[in-house]
Amino acid sequence: MKRLNWTAIGQAERASALARPRQRADASLQSRVRDILDEVRSGCWSALRELARRIDGEEPKRIDVGPVAAQARRELDEEAIAAMELAARNIRTFHEASMPADVSVETVPGLIVRKLWRPIDRIGLYVPGGRTPLFSTLLMLAIPAKVAGVREIVVVTPPRPGGGLDPVIALAAEMSGIEAIWTVGGAQAIAALAYGAGNIARADKICGPGNAWVAEAKRQASSEAGGPVIDMPAGPSELMVIADESADARVVSADLLSQAEHDPMAQVVLVTTCQALRDRVEREVERQLTDLPRQAVARASLAEARLILCDNLEQAAEIANRYAPEHLSLAVADADALVPLIRNAGAVFAGALAAETFGDYLAGSSHVLPTDGAARALGGVSPYTFLKPMSVQTVTPEAARAIARPAAILARIEALEAHARAADARLELVA
Repeated sequence: MKRLNWTAIGQAERASALARPRQRADASLQSRVRDILDEVRSGCWSALRELARRIDGEEPKRIDVGPVAAQARRELDEEAIAAMELAARNIRTFHEASMPADVSVETVPGLIVRKLWRPIDRIGLYVPGGRTPLFSTLLMLAIPAKVAGVREIVVVTPPRPGGGLDPVIALAAEMSGIEAIWTVGGAQAIAALAYGAGNIARADKICGPGNAWVAEAKRQASSEAGGPVIDMPAGPSELMVIADESADARVVSADLLSQAEHDPMAQVVLVTTCQALRDRVEREVERQLTDLPRQAVARASLAEARLILCDNLEQAAEIANRYAPEHLSLAVADADALVPLIRNAGAVFAGALAAETFGDYLAGSSHVLPTDGAARALGGVSPYTFLKPMSVQTVTPEAARAIARPAAILARIEALEAHARAADARLELVA
């Protein structure tokens, strides 16, 4: 972890302090992702099968979740199943309340303009898996998509190390209303969703977080002409904690490590007004690392960690707005007073009791959030992610007589004569 005094460093050092890990933009990774996308686009199912055998260890399989979910119900204790059901219920409750309403406005008498919301036809969902199957991500993606009314949801996730679908992922799918999942991961799974391969249908939009390979594949596929839309840059996780002298170093350290254990390229940043707290956190992180099962992953992430000392909480808020973190924890005495100063963050956890872990699992809002500074302009997954607004206008004869001539005048100002004549034609209809 690197110590920095925000006031004492210049603009170049500040930019460097808040830069994302360089590995995320590694040229060799970008090139290999491009190769994988090209292979699947040209070779379709046969190319996908070969890539999956080589990378995932087995060919893609479409697995009905029912029998595998039943296995999970036999293996998990009642408390674990109840916790998953609580999470699913909270997520559904929050997103049902978040659904947008249609709007109808009479802008002039007889001219009605409506905004109607329609679900996207086919969504592809990527659920990180493998050694750490993130069943919670499936809940956070599939439930809002179902609430939005998406017609077809295609779910992909890496096979577990022993092969096949992890039972807990299957149980989360069942709770979310998903009937089947394809076991394929990485950039090759994104390629299958982007172009279609075999019975894996091409998705109109691809959603879900992943490692650097997944994030880069989403970025490249979405940049192609006719390529799929993506939800957001949702790559390796990141957390910034703003803390004052009231913060508990043990709790702050636990929060930082909760993100560091995700991925070697996850990024954690502490911004504090208290030098003594910074020193305690540095020691406490090391103490908690000693028995952490994913210690090696966390240490790799912590090599890019920053411990930033600042003058006051107003300055800390501006640092956060500049960084635009995926997750922002406010470990301060008066979090409610600080929240109005925050403009750029995927999710804010206000106060010592608001653990980022709660947001990861069961608070209700989705934990699929923008990374890499995209929180300056984007928010997390919600029903809006799976909907699109469509405007509809209806015009009465009275309205046509009132607006046709002004519309024609505006069109001629722009030298678009055909537009003007189309407006004039409406006057002839109502003459």
